[in-house]
Amino acid sequence: MAWFFLILGGLFEVGFTTSLRFADGFRNLPWTGAFLVSVTLSMVLLEYAARTIPMGTAYAVWTGIGAVGTVVVGMVFFGEPVTTVRTLLILGIVAAIAGLKLTA
Repeated sequence: MAWFFLILGGLFEVGFTTSLRFADGFRNLPWTGAFLVSVTLSMVLLEYAARTIPMGTAYAVWTGIGAVGTVVVGMVFFGEPVTTVRTLLILGIVAAIAGLKLTA
């Protein structure tokens, strides 16, 4: 169950990084609220998962999910460049996350 919470927490990390794009210096209240809810849930789920999963592994996986998810959101929704090198690097992060899961 801890891995489920860790993955969910990583997805909420994508939510809070995406919300930052629209928060406009925290002047846009709905997006600021989305940021605050997402960051809170993300941190709570990371803390819960880290009770079972080693903290270094949990943090690396949580960060990796957030990084990959944020890059993918940027490419799909915000027109960020999709290049072979970026795609290969993203796949490298995914492979590292999978490796940590397999060795934990």
